[in-house]
Amino acid sequence: MCGICCAVSFSVEHFSKDLKEDLLCNLKRRGPNSSKQLLRSSVNYQCLFSGHVLHLRGVLTAQPVEDERGNVFLWNGEVFSGIKVEAEENDTQIMFHYLSSCKNESDILSLFSKVQGPWSFIYYQASSHSLWFGRDFFGRRSLLWHFSNLGKSFCLSSVGTQASGVADQWQEVPASGIFRIDLKSVSISQSVVLKLYPWKCNSGGDDIRECVNSLTEISAALPTFVLVAANEAKLYLKEPVVPLNMVLPQAAFETHCSSISRSPLTRETLQVFLTDRHTKEVVQQFIDVLSIAVKRRVLCLPRDEKLTPGEVLKTSNRKANVAVLFSGGIDSMVIAALADHHIPLDEPIDLLNVAFMTKEKTIPVNFNKKGRKQKNHCEMPSEEFSGSAAAAAAASPGEQFSVPDRVTGRAGLKELHAASPSRTWNFVEINVSLEELQRLRRTRISHLIQPLDTVLDDSIGCAVWFASRGAGWLVTQDGAQPYHSRAKVVLTGIGADEQLAGYSRHRARFLTHGLEGLNEEIAMELGRISSRNLGRDDRVISDHGKEARFPFLDENVVSFLNSLPVWEKANLTLPRGIGEKLILRLAAVELGLTASALLPKRAMQFGSRIAKMEKNNEKASDKCERLQIISLENLSVEKLDIS
Repeated sequence: MCGICCAVSFSVEHFSKDLKEDLLCNLKRRGPNSSKQLLRSSVNYQCLFSGHVLHLRGVLTAQPVEDERGNVFLWNGEVFSGIKVEAEENDTQIMFHYLSSCKNESDILSLFSKVQGPWSFIYYQASSHSLWFGRDFFGRRSLLWHFSNLGKSFCLSSVGTQASGVADQWQEVPASGIFRIDLKSVSISQSVVLKLYPWKCNSGGDDIRECVNSLTEISAALPTFVLVAANEAKLYLKEPVVPLNMVLPQAAFETHCSSISRSPLTRETLQVFLTDRHTKEVVQQFIDVLSIAVKRRVLCLPRDEKLTPGEVLKTSNRKANVAVLFSGGIDSMVIAALADHHIPLDEPIDLLNVAFMTKEKTIPVNFNKKGRKQKNHCEMPSEEFSGSAAAAAAASPGEQFSVPDRVTGRAGLKELHAASPSRTWNFVEINVSLEELQRLRRTRISHLIQPLDTVLDDSIGCAVWFASRGAGWLVTQDGAQPYHSRAKVVLTGIGADEQLAGYSRHRARFLTHGLEGLNEEIAMELGRISSRNLGRDDRVISDHGKEARFPFLDENVVSFLNSLPVWEKANLTLPRGIGEKLILRLAAVELGLTASALLPKRAMQFGSRIAKMEKNNEKASDKCERLQIISLENLSVEKLDIS
């Protein structure tokens, strides 16, 4: 994970050799291990490149990187497949090596078409005065743009700053393909022209119409002096996943087990499906491809030196390198169970479980004394962590933070212990008070969620920020002690609901338009996931110097699920808790999980109870007033806090 930025000016009076302090602070939080700036000047323009690295693989490579021809590269991504990167190699170096050897536009597009994994990048090609940039097919890495001064300057950045008005608004770079700007041409014509190289599948669809629609949508959101056009050579990137299987059954679709809806749901209910040979084979194929996706995401990071045989059991001081955003629901349970298959057994796994307190309680005086006594046993949370709220939770967790996700999280922990008793599972209870939520939303979180601005974005963005920070209480049989997860990799289950009909709107669409409507809903969900979820979640999680990884959005996982007819992934004639995400529930049973396989979908904002903390009468799609509050005093404080 890195913070990358490029500020371009076509006017001497608007050029600065330094980034604004608040933007620089926000970038450094994403990349705490290395910071570097590089200036490129031409007669017609000036470019300031700024790179901030979170070191996760190979030799630490400071960014931006440059070569002898003046090319400059900023990379915020992970190459998991498609291009060979050895365990000891750094993918930034590998990608730049290939880019520097590209002879033309087609070579550049061919390179990025091969990469499997999340990425965003900025590449300055000196010979052509071109600035290339873009995000991966799903938009798993954030990249924003900001145009100002009537085309005299613009900026690309992983993260923005607190907006003070519409004119200062940052916008997400659409994950529609790769963009190129001819910097020399802009300085002459006084207008910014973005050339788009779109993603394209080879399914024989109406790609021309799709490209025109994409250009129209992008242009509508930009200032009038910014033009978006298709590249003249009509070159494109090859989509990294197979098209969605839209086939419908020849006969009327009915559940094979109609009696299920009338019977109590148990683990045996799901096992009935696994008696079918074809179903069992498909489920095993799904487990295999998802397991490989998890493996790539938990092994591709530095670890402590291997322990000697005599030290294997001394795990109390071992650091967890991987954390899971953990509600105890089916998505996070399967991810945790598969991570357990691949992470060394002497290494703990952090399970990050967040809960929001709806009513303040009196804090027992004697607890703080007890907490201080335990300080040496475990790393204390950051100063931002609300000790009062957490202390109250540890003192009487049943009263204040027993939200649905805490209940299912604790139950899920028991299942994981039973499935893998030799593993140290660090169940981290992250308890958030109303005061802490409001303070940190104002000073740290709101600009990360922007440019998204709905009530739903506020709820999920804040919940994910607190969860991924990992500052809470480690709850064991001996009691609770302060704990701050230092795992740099955070696994999240996003992508499962979108592909496997996990949302209530999937069921509503199925009830009104059948399987054809359900297929269309799934296609729509996957198509908008970059703008609806992933940029926001990347910015929120990376603010802690951690990297979000999304196994369900691995290219091979998506291709496998896309290849299946919809009824092999979900059966919405069955009740909630079994029909949605059916293939994932069957996989959970095969992995030895029990009660979690039958839990119905519960949105994070409701499971954590953040949606109940402030206003109960809001709609998820409403613009959130809380995200618009700007405080110059808080911004000044924020500039000092880059840790």
